[in-house]
Amino acid sequence: MLATLIKTTRPSFLLLTLAMVALAAALAESNGFSVATTLFSLVALGAVSAHACVNVLNEVHDARSGLDDLTQRTPFSGGSGALQANPQALKAASRLGKALLALLITIGCYFIYLRGWSLLPLGIAGMVLVMAYTPMLTRRPWLCLIAPGLGFGPLMLTGSYFVLTGEYSWSVLAVSLIPFFLVNNLLLLNQFPDLTADVQVGRRNLLITYGPGIALRIFRWFLLAAYSVLAILVAVGILPPLALLGLLSLSLAIPLYYGIASLNEPQQVPHRLLGLNVAINISLPLLIAIGLALSS
Repeated sequence: MLATLIKTTRPSFLLLTLAMVALAAALAESNGFSVATTLFSLVALGAVSAHACVNVLNEVHDARSGLDDLTQRTPFSGGSGALQANPQALKAASRLGKALLALLITIGCYFIYLRGWSLLPLGIAGMVLVMAYTPMLTRRPWLCLIAPGLGFGPLMLTGSYFVLTGEYSWSVLAVSLIPFFLVNNLLLLNQFPDLTADVQVGRRNLLITYGPGIALRIFRWFLLAAYSVLAILVAVGILPPLALLGLLSLSLAIPLYYGIASLNEPQQVPHRLLGLNVAINISLPLLIAIGLALSS
């Protein structure tokens, strides 16, 4: 039972959350703030709780709707398969999702106590995304497209920075556009293997509504946009030159871009490309964080 519950949190994908918190801490240090280890750990716990909560609630919802019984599962999409292998754990998984939500709210309330009410709007927006993504936003194509990036970029990155420093920053909001574009792409590409199953349960994401050609074109635009934002922010002095260490991830992004552009059967996205997409989402913010740390 415990192993099943752990699988529903999708542990490997939680690395993305840690990369966001590491980038927030690196931005804080780069801007002259001293980040306390205890506070950093609590921010990381809150962020991981939010991400794990979304994953568990998504697994429970998709198990109840029958979606995960229909999907062609890959290492990167189609759910973990934990509740299909052990359906008796469904109620326990539902309770785990609620417990993670309660933990998230508790940590969020402490952060509001620590930093003030100006954090509340971000907290409310984050809660709406956590609760509404699977049951509601997956039926609204454009909201479904941008909700993941909003959650990890403007909400998680800027929120983590605010908790660590007590200040909002326009420059951090600008940096948050990088994970905004990347994480939107992460979910967008992972929808391809699930296309047939998603149609059967009534989802209306961008891929279903506008077709694979438009979806892959937007994917390529978003990938270019993420790296363009990094280059622009360095060029105008918002980020130091060493932040360009993030460009090392172009060794992953270039084969991904051309691999996507050359697909003959878009519904059959190779696992290699799905894996490259995940690796870029984690490596690019971490490389920027390393560049910021070296600059400091």
